[in-house]
Amino acid sequence: MQTTIQYIKKELADLYSKTEISGFVRIIFEFICGLSYTGLILQKDIKITSSQLIQIEAIVQRLKRFEPIQYILGETEFYGLKLKVNPDILIPRPETEELVQWMTESLWPNNPAILDVGAGSGCIALALKKQLPEAKISAVDFSAEVLKTAIENAEINELEVEFIHFDVLQWSKRNWPYFDGIVSNPPYVRELEKKQMHPNVLKYEPETALYVPDEDPLIFYREIGHFALHYLKPGGNLFFEINENFGIETVQLLKHIGFKNIILRKDIHGKNRMVKGVK
Repeated sequence: MQTTIQYIKKELADLYSKTEISGFVRIIFEFICGLSYTGLILQKDIKITSSQLIQIEAIVQRLKRFEPIQYILGETEFYGLKLKVNPDILIPRPETEELVQWMTESLWPNNPAILDVGAGSGCIALALKKQLPEAKISAVDFSAEVLKTAIENAEINELEVEFIHFDVLQWSKRNWPYFDGIVSNPPYVRELEKKQMHPNVLKYEPETALYVPDEDPLIFYREIGHFALHYLKPGGNLFFEINENFGIETVQLLKHIGFKNIILRKDIHGKNRMVKGVK
């Protein structure tokens, strides 16, 4: 096994950081060999079969093309949940786990109704249902294909979430129930910021889940904000994950729409990445 680990590290050394490579080693061996991080340490002399080696070499070659490990394996973890992912779906980020944590720490009425706008893999909605089992969780997405995966993830994790196929930018054309909370991690990366993105994002992740026009970077926040003002119950909470470069602008936008008690919150890296407003 040590020889295989050294092979992985050598092949990826010029492309990724040592921390990233260590993460790949852990994920690959867990996926291919069923070994946890502890198992890697305690069973360092275990023999790798020729079949396993072929699989590992194939994964390494795809990593060398900067394909995300989550797409290679077809799965990822989010807030303790195992989720299927594919190139039609944005890979869940640790920052979004912080958003979920903030929501679960917030005060809610009994049996709250919460809507996730932009379901994607279902990560936010499913994590909320896991942590707030008494809540009625719904999630909306404009893509029927994306919702198929979200529904499959709900079945895998045995969690009951209502998934709705609809373009929220057209929210005024549909009647909605009222919610105690609305959350969204919408597209927020400007086209001009593409040059700052890692190749694995640029080449493989879905553009519709990432990018907004340079001239209107807050388009989703504005529309979802107006939607939330109509369909949140009095005292209801609106949560957003945001572009770190538009924290103040997002706060001002929510104030203009009519929200109160607005909080701009930093992530663990000290970046403005979350906003909460109250109707």
